[in-house]
Amino acid sequence: MAFTRFTARNRAFRSVFRFSWDHWKKQPVRLAALLLTVLLSTLADVLTPLYSGRLVDAVISGAASDDVAWNAAMAAFMMLMALSFGAIILRHVTFMGIVSLTLKMMSDIAAAAFHHIQRFSSDWHANSFAGSTVRKVTRGMWALDLLNDTLLVALFPSIVMLVGSTALMAWYWPMMGVIIGLGSIAFIAVTVSLSLGYVAPMASLANSWDTRLGGALADAVSCNTVVKAFGAEGREDARLAKVLRKWENRTRRTWSRGTLNGTAQGAMLLVLRAAVIGFALLLWARGQATAGDITFVLTSFFILQGYLREVGMHIRNLQRSINDMEELVAIHAQPLGVEDRPGAKPIRITEGEIEFRDVTFHYGAHRAPLYEGFSVNIAAGERVGLVGHSGSGKTTFIKLIQRLHDLNAGEIRIDGQNIADFTQASLRQQIAIVQQEPILFHRSLAENIAYARPGATQRDIEEAARLASAHDFIAALPKGYGTLVGERGVKLSGGERQRVAIARAFLADAPILILDEATSSLDSESEVLIQQAMERLMTGRTTLVVAHRLSTVRALDRLLVFDRGRIAEEGDHGALIRVKGGIYRSLFERQALELTKGLILSEG
Repeated sequence: MAFTRFTARNRAFRSVFRFSWDHWKKQPVRLAALLLTVLLSTLADVLTPLYSGRLVDAVISGAASDDVAWNAAMAAFMMLMALSFGAIILRHVTFMGIVSLTLKMMSDIAAAAFHHIQRFSSDWHANSFAGSTVRKVTRGMWALDLLNDTLLVALFPSIVMLVGSTALMAWYWPMMGVIIGLGSIAFIAVTVSLSLGYVAPMASLANSWDTRLGGALADAVSCNTVVKAFGAEGREDARLAKVLRKWENRTRRTWSRGTLNGTAQGAMLLVLRAAVIGFALLLWARGQATAGDITFVLTSFFILQGYLREVGMHIRNLQRSINDMEELVAIHAQPLGVEDRPGAKPIRITEGEIEFRDVTFHYGAHRAPLYEGFSVNIAAGERVGLVGHSGSGKTTFIKLIQRLHDLNAGEIRIDGQNIADFTQASLRQQIAIVQQEPILFHRSLAENIAYARPGATQRDIEEAARLASAHDFIAALPKGYGTLVGERGVKLSGGERQRVAIARAFLADAPILILDEATSSLDSESEVLIQQAMERLMTGRTTLVVAHRLSTVRALDRLLVFDRGRIAEEGDHGALIRVKGGIYRSLFERQALELTKGLILSEG
């Protein structure tokens, strides 16, 4: 089990580093300049103790009136000032460089993540919390900032300082170089082992609960109207409290392990300090080191100790940034589900003829196919109703036409063109859909209507609204077409949202139209207005109507009655209603009976 976790952790680290390297390679000149300034500024720190020792030797070698001593002291002093000034300038350039490098990377990563998420299949979105997804992206972006700072302006100079100090010490006293080199390597090895093997697994678990916390918050907030409707604020508080307890427990364990790691590092530094100072005193006692040499050793060690002490923090930050980035990297690595074929071109639909040829399809890991050898043809300009019990295959039929899923076998052709050979975006741009529960952006009414045609003029927008019977209610609003509709359109009534969605479909002016029963939950006045708008919208287009209330499909050219993924009955309303024992007749009679009972009860 431990080995499995270690292997998984290694894979996560490698994937994050590969991901970061791919983005570093996009800015090679900036990265190289950054590393050079870091190297030079750190070498200034490496050389500072050497000239500090020379200054001390010069001071104790004679009085200030002694020209030799004075000149040696001033030379050491000027060198120290030059090193300090150079380090300040170089570090300023370094930090300006890391700002530019990181911001460009963060922007690219956020844009790429958004691009990828937008193109995930509808199944992926149905199974993912929007709040959790947003949290993964934003947390990963800021983790990249920490990763860049840690690797490029923290760990890299620490390694340069360690190598430089060890080499310089070994030049004068080989054994001192061995003590500092081996001691530092042991410190770093133990620190890395503790961070990656002891702290990182718990940090990863804490992150997963942080993601769940974000998802739970977003779920409750986005469904606040339902919470209020049932007076369930207390229940949601209790539900969140359970998640918070788990999150708090996992986070406490992560922080506690980090604290223990820090204490272990402090103890190791104490041992290394005793070894270095003790050996320096031994050299002095043997007459192998001057006061300036002792100053050189002590100054070098205390500067190196500062770097080493921070190495522990940098390793923890590295581990944390990788933990925070791995979910974002996993998003980028995840296949889209439905992808355009290499070299796919935009499709051009003129007539709108739809043909299913021997289509076989099943969802995910389901063994039994919903459709098997399924074929049907819908003529250009034909108005077709899709009827059947829930789960019979009506909605899947619509989704497959939009290529929201890939087929297991067979083809779907529009105007004789296999839709799998063309880009998904171009296909969907030529299919207008009005859903049963239309979703609007928290933007202005004009923007929501124009979403179907971004370059539409105000006149085009208003004309589409008039055709959809929406202009009057929009014009009556204080800000008219500039009115913001709220998240998912919550500021509008159901009928108003439907009319805005129909206006959007009018503006799309697509040759194929899909209507997912748009009047099933509306008041009578709204239903009449929407029915009139839908009649206008269907004119001259191939139209598919998913029918829940059969009274809305009586005037359509043809009805397809679905049953368990096959077309059980086919014909217009008049023909199907005469089929004794037929599915359509049974459904129609049941709805007519329910309507009659409803009228009797209302009159009573």
